[in-house]
Amino acid sequence: MTKSEIAKLQAYMRRTFANTNIRLVAMKTGDTAEVFIGEESIGVVADDKEDGDDSFVFRMAILDIDLDEE
Repeated sequence: MTKSEIAKLQAYMRRTFANTNIRLVAMKTGDTAEVFIGEESIGVVADDKEDGDDSFVFRMAILDIDLDEE
């Protein structure tokens, strides 16, 4: 994933989720970026080039223990 793609995705996610604390950091694999809110990692965005289409997939795991923090 290029720096330009990461910047565009970060801006998109900040607008979409109305949160300026979201930041994306490139991972070593090259086609993924880790998504943070503040210092907490919340997921991963991966570049998905399939059948000539270029899209991005955001994966966020939600642990059952996180749901109990009410």
